[in-house]
Amino acid sequence: MKIIHNRLLPFRKYDAINICGLLFCRKGVTITTDLIQHERIHTAQMLEMLVVGFYIWYLIEWLVRLPMHGRAYINIAFEREAYEHMYDPNYLLTRKRFAWRKYL
Repeated sequence: MKIIHNRLLPFRKYDAINICGLLFCRKGVTITTDLIQHERIHTAQMLEMLVVGFYIWYLIEWLVRLPMHGRAYINIAFEREAYEHMYDPNYLLTRKRFAWRKYL
């Protein structure tokens, strides 16, 4: 995974953002193996959804979850899967395709 340190992406609340398999990190952010694993899970999700589908689904799910209880971001199925398995370095070896659906 290519890591790009910069001052613009992601927005201040976040440490990193995965855009088409490129990891953009704010300057000064510590890149951990857990963070990289989280973003690798997102890359697997993107490939399943043919990249564009991932971003469309992500945006629609975020909009649907905005009025719900809690932060919309943390309740998105893609994020729930990635956060739950970011500490398991072997997860991507055993992950079933479209595993994020069980978090809907």
